[in-house]
Amino acid sequence: MEEGPWIFSTKSLPSDSRLMATMTNGYLGTRVYGDVLHVNGVYNGSVGDCHRANVPSPLNIQLAISKEEIMDESFSLNIRTGTFSHTIQCSSFTATQQIFAHRSHRHLLVNIISLKITRGSSPVNVILQTHFKAVSEDLDLQRGPDYCNAQYVYGSTKVPEVKSCPLKSVHMIYTPVPESLVMPSEQEKSWAFLTAVAETEEKVKEKYSEGLTLVEENCLYPSHEDAWTQLWEGCWIEMEASLAHRQAVYGCLYYLLSALPSLGCDEKFNGISPGGLSNGQRDEDYWGHVFWDQDTWMYPNILLFYPEMARHILKYRIRTLEGARQNAEQQGYKGAKFPWESAVTGCEVCPEEIYGDQEIHINGDVMMAFKQYYEMTKDFDFFVSSGGWDVVSSIADYWCSRVVWSKEEQNYHIKGVMPPDEYHAGVDNSAYTNAIAQISLNFSIDLATDLQYQIPEMWKDVASKLKLPFDTEINYHPEYDKYFVGEKVKQADVVLLGYPLMFQMTPEQRRNDLLIYELVTDPNGPAMTWSMFSIGLMELKQIEAAQTQLKKCFANITEPFKIWTECSDGSGAVNFLTGMGGFLQAILFGYAGFRINKQSLDLDPVVTDEIKNLQITGVSYLGNKLNFTFTKSVTTVELTSAHGNPKDSLVISFDQLTPDLPLYIGQPVSFPTKAAHVQPKSTCI
Repeated sequence: MEEGPWIFSTKSLPSDSRLMATMTNGYLGTRVYGDVLHVNGVYNGSVGDCHRANVPSPLNIQLAISKEEIMDESFSLNIRTGTFSHTIQCSSFTATQQIFAHRSHRHLLVNIISLKITRGSSPVNVILQTHFKAVSEDLDLQRGPDYCNAQYVYGSTKVPEVKSCPLKSVHMIYTPVPESLVMPSEQEKSWAFLTAVAETEEKVKEKYSEGLTLVEENCLYPSHEDAWTQLWEGCWIEMEASLAHRQAVYGCLYYLLSALPSLGCDEKFNGISPGGLSNGQRDEDYWGHVFWDQDTWMYPNILLFYPEMARHILKYRIRTLEGARQNAEQQGYKGAKFPWESAVTGCEVCPEEIYGDQEIHINGDVMMAFKQYYEMTKDFDFFVSSGGWDVVSSIADYWCSRVVWSKEEQNYHIKGVMPPDEYHAGVDNSAYTNAIAQISLNFSIDLATDLQYQIPEMWKDVASKLKLPFDTEINYHPEYDKYFVGEKVKQADVVLLGYPLMFQMTPEQRRNDLLIYELVTDPNGPAMTWSMFSIGLMELKQIEAAQTQLKKCFANITEPFKIWTECSDGSGAVNFLTGMGGFLQAILFGYAGFRINKQSLDLDPVVTDEIKNLQITGVSYLGNKLNFTFTKSVTTVELTSAHGNPKDSLVISFDQLTPDLPLYIGQPVSFPTKAAHVQPKSTCI
């Protein structure tokens, strides 16, 4: 069996089916050996009952070989090729099963079974088991005529998300499964079982036919593997660290990339939920809804490597803007109020009203994603012509209508909210909410200036006079008005001011925030919390404390397939991409110390005894591609591709006393490991 740190192998499958490896490609998703699959953007049920529609999965085919015949058996997930393999060795033959969601042909799920005679020439007969039934509680499925010797079912969801949302159609063609596979004489033979899913009959037939062509040309698996190879060539993290650290990073990268469409895909994408596309049916994994988890926790990692993939997330928010505007109007405000839980329309689908009404920091979380994209790409056209500005201006308008003026304090307040810490509701002036609102407004002003748009005076007034809670005696940020030190906190909240918000404060204030909230944060809270404490402590160069915080994350990683659980006791959402996103940020924005700023991509690396050498391949900045290598003594930066405009050529800058280092393709630059800035030469002072 192939070996390597990117192969997650086991001799037996987890007893909890929730912890099985997942196969997704941004459009289709399923758990290995699961009875259902999900389609991106296909939900059933209205508003609070809206959930991912369960589609019966023909992919669940298992080999029925008696234990007496089996000499050896193994299961593995190869994240380099995005493939799950099951191998059975018997005395006279070997049976191998490969399952994958095709990376470049996103409408295809594939199960390939191969038999190879290893001794003798007796016929081999392997029984197949499948529990597939073309029925679903979420779809009114019916049988259509066979197509190319394959079976065809189709139907639509039963209940729309909102009245104005049409029902979603699902068309599926799949290879019928025989009772057994017989190999009478050949030494080796393979059978490909295809499942094609699309929105229309015409399209599903087209996609299934494409799959058949790939089979005939022996390109079905190679084309999938090639697509993953291309993806990894532009995005990789290598570390001189323990196997557990390396596999944790590889697993997080794999599952996050799997959640997004392939490079070059121009089909609609409907967001990433905390449990990913494999999960999210009714009463499970937040019903497949999209939260701030996508924009705050997963997105920055994707943006750093692949802005074109990150753009899918922004386009999802643009398409749901009208629903967000309706949310604001229903609450009596202007602009747009993005839903705390989102599906297809942008209307609020949270089952519990209090979160949808009060957790309004989601607006700022969405805005931060647009802000980071702009600063990493300077993609003016996206904001002028693709709807980016409409989102930015609508969020700014919402904040201005949501504030109230305090005559007593002579500043603006935001009242009656729930901060990220969901243990407290109906509070006034949440530090995180107000800070991200101010950042939203300042970005709106900056972007309007760059685009030469008129700036409403109200934006400037609210941005400059919005209250930010601060305790001068203790020198820290209270979570909200009347918060007292010692109150229990669910998860990372105020500590997010330092990162990712980069809210201006002194090192002492940052340290106090971290120390005070570490003591009161629920140890059983969601996984991503400890990553943010770790990043803050690395920023302050408190390395040992930072590593202690990050180690807490490993309690959420399950074996053998590195599936994350939301809470360390195994409860909550599984395949918890939010926790994975936080962990990756601890590597990229903690150890590497990356920070996305208006004028530069900053780095302030931390190299420790646990991670002695950190290599990050494929960072994308202003259309350029960069590789970074960090050791305790030396940092090396290599430009691998350039934007092409000489005035935008990049340099590495330090303090005013140290000369800039220009970057040229094929000429790596090394310097003593310390804080530095990558920026266009034209912006250097």
